[in-house]
Amino acid sequence: MTPECSRVMDSLGDVLPQELSSHVASCEDCQALTGSFDQLQASVSATTMSLEAATQGDEDGQTAASLAVARRFALETLEKQPQASPWWSELLLLGGVHAAAGGVGFALLARDGWTGTLASSGIVAGVALLILAMVGAGAYLGLSPQRRTVPRWAVAAAALGLGAAVVLAGSGQQTRPLLASVLGCVGMELAVTTVPLAVTLVLLCRSAFHPVRALAAGLCASAVGLLLLHLRCAEGSASHLLLGHVLPWWVLGLLAVPLRWLLPTRSYAP
Repeated sequence: MTPECSRVMDSLGDVLPQELSSHVASCEDCQALTGSFDQLQASVSATTMSLEAATQGDEDGQTAASLAVARRFALETLEKQPQASPWWSELLLLGGVHAAAGGVGFALLARDGWTGTLASSGIVAGVALLILAMVGAGAYLGLSPQRRTVPRWAVAAAALGLGAAVVLAGSGQQTRPLLASVLGCVGMELAVTTVPLAVTLVLLCRSAFHPVRALAAGLCASAVGLLLLHLRCAEGSASHLLLGHVLPWWVLGLLAVPLRWLLPTRSYAP
């Protein structure tokens, strides 16, 4: 084997320079070598193309089957509910549940007047309006389908601001031991919030999970109990209002986020 033959072997698969091409034309061994390599390369290319075509055919078949299943599911869903209900119907439903829960709780407690606190009526009414605004804004933000970018700090700031307003609006009066009064108000807030929070989570499952929306809706649901306690609780010390009213409201509102994350989503609409 000449040095040119070795160079031809090293250059298999590449374009041969002029001097090696002249050598191949005059060397029978190199002609046989390059011819066999060309045949092998053509065979490998044909096999690869066949495999790619078969794979593409399988993928096309799987895609067609998936589309058929999706189409059948869509048609079945349209047969059950041919027209989607407007989103504001869910907002009205949630508002009715909040009003019913708050009304029942207020009717059970309001036996000696509409308010039990010794704070001035103006301050009580002003903070009550702030709580109602939180209820409405939280429900709207949680259920509205419109795309919006509300930062988490804005929702947190609103919750902190309203909590501070509730504490600062207290009368300062303390008629019972702190622990007993706190436990009583926490139990009342849990009892009033259970149904609104459960309905809120069910409605939130009808759209894709979003932590800010879940937080806003959770604060909205738990604010029903906060409003009832604000109007009816006779205790007005800052420690009682913070531990018995505001802190449970924050905890219940935050609890809506992991609970919604754990629940299955029935629709991935925005």
